[in-house]
Amino acid sequence: QVQLVESGGGLVQAGGSLRRSCATSGTDFSVRVIDWYRQAPGKQRELLATITSDGRTNYADSVKGRFTISRDNAKNTVYLQMNSLKPEDTADYYCNGRAGIGGSPLYSWGQGTQVTVSS
Repeated sequence: QVQLVESGGGLVQAGGSLRRSCATSGTDFSVRVIDWYRQAPGKQRELLATITSDGRTNYADSVKGRFTISRDNAKNTVYLQMNSLKPEDTADYYCNGRAGIGGSPLYSWGQGTQVTVSS
């Protein structure tokens, strides 16, 4: 029984940093991939970052070098550290899990957590 709980939203000036958290209710060994997504108003949901159970990470070009995905297995939590934020990073942010790289998201999307970056 695993649920993903995202942290609350945040407001930050351009150039600032935020950290989002994605907490699981327990350990589900069938969920080997955790992803962070975002969706800006009027736009499609965008995959930002991926971390696998063996520690591999991937990033979208739009955030590579600025965002870092990490995990703390003891706390059943995955983090998205967002640095050098830009106004175009303003969006609702979501996490989800997959059985593997080729799988589909397993959990409901909910409303996400809003990130607003001011200019």
